[in-house]
Amino acid sequence: MNIMQQIKIEKITINIGVGEAGDKLTKAVSLLSNLTGAKPVQTITMKRIPSWGLRPKLPIGVKVTLRGKKAEEMLSRLFKALDNEINIKKFDLRGNLAFGIKEYLDIPGVEYDPGIGVIGLEVAVTLERPGYRIKKRKLNKSKIGIKHLIAKEDAKNFIAKNFNIKVIEGEEE
Repeated sequence: MNIMQQIKIEKITINIGVGEAGDKLTKAVSLLSNLTGAKPVQTITMKRIPSWGLRPKLPIGVKVTLRGKKAEEMLSRLFKALDNEINIKKFDLRGNLAFGIKEYLDIPGVEYDPGIGVIGLEVAVTLERPGYRIKKRKLNKSKIGIKHLIAKEDAKNFIAKNFNIKVIEGEEE
């Protein structure tokens, strides 16, 4: 296989949206820091939505971004929480995937913390090939060629092969 066609994990982003500042947000911060060993970043609102009780610059969630070896290890643990199965609908057209975990207790090696309670989380996995830097660089920015983009089928095969995951083609539960 051509070296430029090899797929790798650029990053995984683990997100917990609580919808309000306060006690729930501090519990989410402590959960993500215990789970990943990295420092979580708070996400803030950008718009005012009065019916939801939101105003600009109000912290409503936390997220952690992991890269490299740490991302691969964490992703394999998160897939075990899904019983090593993922639905094909979780993949987008550019080969990235996103899934949710209803309770953090499903992740192997994590014990229940009464101070935190039961919280779910969302995981977004970004895949890339060598050469994707051209769309991010500051000087001489360019688009990725259509043959070089990651298709849904390529991402499915990469995840199934590297993480020993069964990709389900049917309906979602």
